[in-house]
Amino acid sequence: MPYVNIRVTEEGVTAAQKLQLIEGVTDLLSDVLGKDPTTTFVIIDEVKTDNWGLNRENITSRRQREAAKKVK
Repeated sequence: MPYVNIRVTEEGVTAAQKLQLIEGVTDLLSDVLGKDPTTTFVIIDEVKTDNWGLNRENITSRRQREAAKKVK
């Protein structure tokens, strides 16, 4: 019974994209490991960019800084 947890930043991932991820991961586990799709769980968590950090900075600040660079 595989369990896969996908975490993405909360930035407009559509329901169709989420379904595509679920189908793709399920198919991958079935194809590569022979896992039964009916017992494969795929969970998608959307995380606010304030709660996702990289290199001592949250993603919200990072996106704002990158946007400001593009404006200049």
